[in-house]
Amino acid sequence: MGAPDKITEFGLRTDKCYYICPIPILYSMKTKMFKMKTRLFFAFLVFTPSYICAGNEVDSLLNELDKIIAVHRSFSMKKEVRIDELKRNTPPATSLTSLYERNRKLYKEYRAYICDSAIHYLNKNIELAGKMNDRMKQDESKLLLSYQLASSGMYKEAVDILESIDRGTINARFLTDYYSCFDHVYGELAFYTQDKVSSAGYRKISDAYKDSLFHVVDHSTDLYLSMKETAYRDNSEFAEALQVNDMRLSKVKSGTPEYALITFHRALAFQQNGDRNQEKKFLALSALSDIQSAIKDHASLWMLAQLLYEDGDVERAYHYIRFSWDETNFYNARLRSLQSAGILSLIDKTYQAKIERQNRQLENYLMLISALVILLFVALAYIYCQMKKLSVARNNLQQVNEQLKALNEELKQINGCLQSTNIELSESNQIKEEYIGRFIKLCSTYIDKLDAYRRMVSKKISGGQTAELLRIARSQDTLDLELKELYDNFDSAFLQLFPDFVKRFNELLQPDAAILPKKGELLNTELRIFALVRLGIEDSSQIAEFLRYSVNTIYNYRAKVKNKAQVSRDDFENMVRNIR
Repeated sequence: MGAPDKITEFGLRTDKCYYICPIPILYSMKTKMFKMKTRLFFAFLVFTPSYICAGNEVDSLLNELDKIIAVHRSFSMKKEVRIDELKRNTPPATSLTSLYERNRKLYKEYRAYICDSAIHYLNKNIELAGKMNDRMKQDESKLLLSYQLASSGMYKEAVDILESIDRGTINARFLTDYYSCFDHVYGELAFYTQDKVSSAGYRKISDAYKDSLFHVVDHSTDLYLSMKETAYRDNSEFAEALQVNDMRLSKVKSGTPEYALITFHRALAFQQNGDRNQEKKFLALSALSDIQSAIKDHASLWMLAQLLYEDGDVERAYHYIRFSWDETNFYNARLRSLQSAGILSLIDKTYQAKIERQNRQLENYLMLISALVILLFVALAYIYCQMKKLSVARNNLQQVNEQLKALNEELKQINGCLQSTNIELSESNQIKEEYIGRFIKLCSTYIDKLDAYRRMVSKKISGGQTAELLRIARSQDTLDLELKELYDNFDSAFLQLFPDFVKRFNELLQPDAAILPKKGELLNTELRIFALVRLGIEDSSQIAEFLRYSVNTIYNYRAKVKNKAQVSRDDFENMVRNIR
């Protein structure tokens, strides 16, 4: 007979956790209050500067969550493949032990995927254990079934199954699971019942089993750490709760059900501590792992949707709650539907109100456009009447009209010239401002470099290192570096003014003759020559002086590029100057 799984087999609740570890009261109330105030004060000092960074991190996680939701079916398909493979590998009907293990694996796959299927395979295992007359396997399956039923809201059935287990004969290795199930069932009943008297009674029963659980639970398990974390959290000892949570997180990987659960518990700690950004962050991390693990039974996403709704992000909140609702319906547990129905209804109403508001705005815009169209028709009718009246005097005014047409043409030409001039002036001012700023910055930089060079020379001379100084003075490396920095500054400033220059320039060339800078370059020599032409520097000698080439080399570059043009050679440079 195989040993049973640890308590993680039961899958701790992802929406609420009721494990409360009994910790002795070591301090007076006054001491506790002082410690709490001190922790809150230091938490304020630590977290306030990082608030903006935390907000950016949450936005990145939400964007990642949007992407994961868009491809969530791929994770479900992987789980379906595993399930189909288990179903195909059905052992012979005579091998009851193999059938039991196969059903147990199927239960694990279905546990947080489809509630009805998980319950079905547990019932099958209870039947198989009866046929094998194996009390341990029967108790094991009953405990698993009880936990699953309670998690889906079937408390009466869960209690009946637990009471069918004989506490006196149960194997010691199942005591942890036994107490955990009772604590879980009555904790759920205490939380969800509407009768306060019954709730108090259920809470007492849950606490009693919790005490028993605390005495038998293995301190090396995650269940024990979870109980400690919950106790700290319930006592508002958030630093200690987060410390325990850190220990739990260090043992799991992201994208797993365990990571989803532990980050959810961490979000609860930040929720009680009032840190909404951190709460959203870890709810998002939990939801990401839920989806990546193909878990349909989760609460992280709809809790995150509620926070986003409260923050005014109705669009994303609606998207998340609808997705969470679809996943809940797929899981097919009544309790989950009840848990998310309230916030779904609220967000849905708000979203519908938003849509209705937008529709009303569209209707108002339509009415406004209709009124404008009517006014336009009235204006056209008035103009038509005026034109009929003016037609009587058209012959007399024909000459005047011709003169007006001529004047209009002149005005159009003048306006065109003015517009072109204004564009050129604006562009010229922009270029001047950009390059003046660069020039001032470079001057300041070169002054600093000259001063550093002066101090270096002085230091070398004072130290008698004239040979080293002579070697530095003869070296070309400094000049090459300065030239590279100059050209990088020129390229950066030019592309800031004309970001599409390279693309528009290559459109003037033949398709197979495109000139592109190498990796790590902004512009190469050919592009830099015509960048200077675009800035109005057409003299090859000036270009050669700036680029430190001979005039003949610059001339050859220009001629070579013009030969590759798919436009007229004579118009090529004019078209380069017109690139905006």
